[in-house]
Parts: sequence; structure tokens; C-alpha cells
Amino acid sequence: MTTEQHTSTPAKQKKSGFLSNLLINVVIPAVVLSRFSGEDALGPVWAVVVALAFPLLFGVWELKQSGKVNFFSVLGIVSVLLTGGISLLQLDPSYIAIKEALIPGLIGVIVLVSQYTPYPFVKKLLINPELLDTDKLHQALAAQNNSAEFDRRMARAGYIVAASFFMSSVLNYVLAKAIVVSQPGTTAYAEELGRMTWLSYPVIVVPSMIMLLGSVWYIFRQIGKLTGQSLEDFILQ
Repeated sequence: MTTEQHTSTPAKQKKSGFLSNLLINVVIPAVVLSRFSGEDALGPVWAVVVALAFPLLFGVWELKQSGKVNFFSVLGIVSVLLTGGISLLQLDPSYIAIKEALIPGLIGVIVLVSQYTPYPFVKKLLINPELLDTDKLHQALAAQNNSAEFDRRMARAGYIVAASFFMSSVLNYVLAKAIVVSQPGTTAYAEELGRMTWLSYPVIVVPSMIMLLGSVWYIFRQIGKLTGQSLEDFILQ
């Protein structure tokens, strides 16, 4: 922790931006695996170690910066460790496809199960007291007799989010199965891992993000419809 965090006025935690995430989690690992896995460079084993070290250390740094354990950050670290374990133990490459499908699939299950609890994941994520004046929002919904209807529409958004993770799980499996076919410990395997990393964004992340952003747009639009007020009326300054 930085010294500023111990002062009387708490400082906001620094959050990594989209570009730094993209660079460290995708671009650098993909370049290392694709360009430096030959025997005349790092070699296939050390290329995998170096490539995975970037997202692993970055994930640990983010956890330390946040000051609290974040389930999804931990899941990301576990995912990197699993890839490293499969690669270094030279297991069958089909395990990579299973691992790639497992992580988003698990998140989808968590989102779906949370729909049937008092604390739906999507509602907690979008109706955030750090973003919206939730008391004012609930009062406005109650005044229009739309509290129950809002919960129904939140549930609908939750199913969309869960579906986006399940779709990502299927796409992850198909992509990994199609690309990573060589035995771990070889240059071909490292290069295939790099190619899969490159393609994961356009093939998997973009469609999933479209669905996730669609659910956010849908809920924010419902706030305006069900309260009769503009969304800006509830956003905290």
C-alpha cells in the first residue's frame, strides 16, 4: 500500500486502464509466445513462463492495489496458473480448451445462480451506490408502483449477462480446440498459444462485450421508463 492510503483523507485507489490491461494481458504475452519461443531465443518453455508472468504479476499487483480480495481477479490469476501448469507439466493440449471454457462458464453459473438469491450479481454491479443514488432511485420506483417490475427487468438483464459468459465459454473452447493442437513444451505449442491469445479479443471478447454493454444499456433505459425521470437524475456527482 502507498503512504497516501494511511493519511487521514483516504485516497482513491488507482485503477488500471483498458490499454494497460490489453497490453499486459494480451499484446505482450502474444508477442513473446509468437516471436520468442524458438530455440534461438527463449525456447518454448521459457517463452511460456515469461509470457504468463506478465498477466500473473499484473493480477497480483491489482489485488494489492485494491486492498481487498476480488473474486474475479483471483479467478484471472487461477486461469493463468492453470495455463502455466498445463504447459509446464506438458499435459494433453485438450486441457487448454477445457480450461478456457471452464473460467467463463463458471462465472456464468455464478451469475445465473445469484439470480435466485436476494443478491443478484447484475443488480449489485449496475445499481451501485458508488454510481447511483440508490435511495432516490428506489423512492422514484416506489412512487410509480414499479419496484416489482424493475426487479423483473433486472432479472432479464441478469440472464443476458449469464448468456454472454456461456457464449464466451463455448467460443473459448472452440477457438482453443481449433488452434492449440501441438504438444506442450514445443515451439509450435507456444506459437499456437500466442495465436489463440491474439484471436481471443476479436473472436471472444468483442461479442461478449457487446452483450454485456447491451444489458447495461437496457437497464439504464428501464430506469428512465419506470421512474419517469432521466438517468442523470440518479447519477452521483
